[in-house]
Amino acid sequence: MTSFQSTLGEESGIAEELAESQQAISIAEFFEKNKHMLGFDSGARGLVTAVKEAVDNALDAAEEAGILPDIYVEIQESGDYYTLIVEDNGPGLTKESLPKVFGKLLYGSRFHAREQSRGQQGIGISAAVLYSQLTSGKPAKITSRTQGSSEAEYFELIVDTDENEPEISVEETTSWDRPHGTRIELEMEGNMRARQQLHDYVKHTAVVNPHARLELEEPNAHFKFERGTDQLPEETEEIRPHPHGVELGTVIKMLSATDSQTISGFLQEEFTRVGKKTADSVIDAFRDRHYGREMRWTPPAADEGIDLQAAVSDATANKGPDATAAFADAIADAVADRERIAHHELLALVAEAADDVAGEHGTVFGETVRENAADAVWNALTDAPEEAVDPDEDAVAESRLVADCYELADAATSTRKDDDVIHGFASRLAAKFEDEDDDRHRLTRRRLREHVDRAADLTEEYDEVSFGDTARENVTDAVWDVMVTVPDDPPLVRELAGDRDATSDLVDAMRATDIMAPPTRCLSPITDDLIRAGLEKEFDADFYAAATRDAEVHSGDPFIVEAGIAYGGEIPAEGGADVLRFANRVPLVYQRGACATTDVVKSIGWRNYGLDQPGGSGLPNGPAVIMVHVASTNVPFTSESKDAIANVPAIEDEIELAIREAARELKSFLNKRRSMEKRRKKQNVLGKILPEMAEKVAEVTDREEPEIDDAVARIMNNVLVERRCEANGDGQSVSLVVENHSSTNESLEITDIVSAEPRNLSEGATAVEMDGEWFVKWEPEVSSEDEAVLEYEIADDAAFDLDVKGVEGAKLTVNQ
Repeated sequence: MTSFQSTLGEESGIAEELAESQQAISIAEFFEKNKHMLGFDSGARGLVTAVKEAVDNALDAAEEAGILPDIYVEIQESGDYYTLIVEDNGPGLTKESLPKVFGKLLYGSRFHAREQSRGQQGIGISAAVLYSQLTSGKPAKITSRTQGSSEAEYFELIVDTDENEPEISVEETTSWDRPHGTRIELEMEGNMRARQQLHDYVKHTAVVNPHARLELEEPNAHFKFERGTDQLPEETEEIRPHPHGVELGTVIKMLSATDSQTISGFLQEEFTRVGKKTADSVIDAFRDRHYGREMRWTPPAADEGIDLQAAVSDATANKGPDATAAFADAIADAVADRERIAHHELLALVAEAADDVAGEHGTVFGETVRENAADAVWNALTDAPEEAVDPDEDAVAESRLVADCYELADAATSTRKDDDVIHGFASRLAAKFEDEDDDRHRLTRRRLREHVDRAADLTEEYDEVSFGDTARENVTDAVWDVMVTVPDDPPLVRELAGDRDATSDLVDAMRATDIMAPPTRCLSPITDDLIRAGLEKEFDADFYAAATRDAEVHSGDPFIVEAGIAYGGEIPAEGGADVLRFANRVPLVYQRGACATTDVVKSIGWRNYGLDQPGGSGLPNGPAVIMVHVASTNVPFTSESKDAIANVPAIEDEIELAIREAARELKSFLNKRRSMEKRRKKQNVLGKILPEMAEKVAEVTDREEPEIDDAVARIMNNVLVERRCEANGDGQSVSLVVENHSSTNESLEITDIVSAEPRNLSEGATAVEMDGEWFVKWEPEVSSEDEAVLEYEIADDAAFDLDVKGVEGAKLTVNQ
């Protein structure tokens, strides 16, 4: 005992004294002393976090009201402080709710709702108010006007940290030029050292919210991000939890709160994607874990000399010879028709035979007679002979059970094992069934594995052979597959709620059952098209790709992962690729190194997708932007500041799959571009060599220089588009000839811009006049090694300009 411990008993009342000093604290008081947990750990970061929380709230509010967001952010220098102003065009807040939204931590409408939203805990904007009052001593100034109201509500308030309640200093109505919306003004200690992070947050918010108009005005910069679409994100709906991933404690709590009486009703009413059929599957899986399965043994063959009729007749008393014989025959025939039979199946079979014979002979076979008959047949199927020896030695060598176990073990184990070894193992396994207290041979899978392991251990000990884990698992699977789920009624909900072990079996059964993925109506993914639109709007690149995965589940909450890649163009080529991280359409600005998204990006072998990656790991180099968006009803962040996504394996797997899906498109693009570059180089070389060769041939042969205009197209297997003109009486005839020398069919879009009105166009072509010029349009489909021709007539002095689309430039040769 330490010296400190030895003195505890010398003074009375210590526990009471310690108890008196203990007291509860409010959540606001806790975060007052731990504001770094919410992202307000410095003046630079605090300003960015305040902007983030205010903008997130504004976006959520506008979208929920079906309004295209229009958000204005202004940062003003105010001496030693900064004033942050954020205005939105959302639905506004009522007079009653406004003080609590901004002045009470953990106050909100989304924490218990299983649907995607930017805010979840009800901490963010009230934490910004708390940070403002702590660093400047000034209250938050809030103006809000609901649609249809003639005036706006104006409040000045702070957070009472002792009570976690708003403390209002000014409350009045005022005029405001916005028809509806909310404006918050916060004065706080801060600096602009995180200016780049601030700009990135607003820009990245515009990328994943292309339906929003954003404007940022700060002392040294002014940005406007216009809408890329008028399409609001799909409206989400709240859903129930999904059976996959819910924790044991959550299910125990749900069982205590439900109004359902049965497990089937509980599953269907409290979880999503569970109907009657799925509930039955879960209950069967629960039976396997809670009650175990029953072993099904093979009926006796004709040459075994087992007389089931005699066994039933001997067990049936006082029912008359005819009825008894009919009863025995019906049971024996039914057993013989089965490939295997378990105890409860035998009971059902005996009951059916008793009912049939009773109907024919008018003899009642009661429960006792039925039980006796079933016991007689079961004993004949499973009893070991009296001469059986110690089960740990030679193990009931003559038992019928041995033959069954031998057949299963022999099929499940390697052919290299000796027949005597398999027979010895089967004998010992059969003995473990014989030793069971329950003569119905009912086992859980865990108990079955214990029997297999014991029999294998004895086989290794006595037969001196290896019986490895793979063989043990294979035998366990083989035996488990022939066992059958029991029909016992599951416990009622009230019985299950007080039984932790049984509830654990139910949770395991839910996780093991194949259940349809959760509905995505609770989520609002950006979608592939809008990811591309957002990237195209903010990044001038050569290539864009996007991928949206199907919904998956973590801890009962559905989530969707999306990825996008932009490459080339004006994206800086120096340094590593830029990784944009998002959760529920919110950019994650800080803690990049602690985020699952970054970890996954670094773990991918980017050389396989055409990007340079020094050392084979880490961020790839090159002019690339890699964005990842995780949409979930409950994003697992690493902290209350919501700066990084936790390393949850299920989410990491989906992030990797989404990135790889988009990266495969990038690989195809880069491969194609490299191939086109090789073609261009080859074509440039031919363009220099062929004229020199033609000139030399003409000189050597003393003939005219050969026509080589089409030679490059044929040598390079290009598509050749050539204009040929021939004079006629009224002007000239023009032919546009397309020769496809490639190995694939090609679809082209050809526009010939001419200065005079064309006449007598071939079928399939159109001519449209615009500003004194005629646009002759033609969209031929030309098979490999085939050609197509467009003809029209025009004046002699006409000028031409040919534009061809649909074929890569390196695979196209145009002669005008």
